[in-house]
Amino acid sequence: MPDRNDPYATQLANIEVRTGRSLAELARIVAESGLKKHGEIRDMLKQSLGMGHGDANVLIHHLQASSSPPAPASADAADDLYVGPKADLRPIHDALMTAIRAFGDFEVAPKKGYVSLRRKKQFAMIGPTTRTRVDLGINAKELVGDARLLAMPPGGMCQYQVRLTNASEVTADVVAWVRQAYEAAG
Repeated sequence: MPDRNDPYATQLANIEVRTGRSLAELARIVAESGLKKHGEIRDMLKQSLGMGHGDANVLIHHLQASSSPPAPASADAADDLYVGPKADLRPIHDALMTAIRAFGDFEVAPKKGYVSLRRKKQFAMIGPTTRTRVDLGINAKELVGDARLLAMPPGGMCQYQVRLTNASEVTADVVAWVRQAYEAAG
């Protein structure tokens, strides 16, 4: 019986019911097809088994995850962000995180191109956006600042942005803006 709190497990169980085949049987069908590309496998599952688009995608992801070795976990959520030409930007990130950790507890959620900092809600995001710049997004209302504090258009992920090109730019003002967002996210 799937865990009702795990929608992924529920969908896999429903795929077994809808197709009348176990996950092992479905894996065998996919393996015997000889297809390797995701789109080709998805189309085959839809045509030969009558699966829906979403079910076929979930099944393929499940089968690929179970057949490949797990990726090693990074020691730090930002390790994958600051590689290659962006490696020189890591000190900016580290300076921000050192200052923000002094505020208290919060969650660091890695995303594709940045890390999200959350309490009850996201209060900031940090990520390298070019080879020469780290952007600090701040979720706070009515911050007062100088020209470095850029107001973002309504409806975006953050209300403000600070563009940083050197760790020395992580000043008391920048930290105070993030602290205000941290406290409001509490």
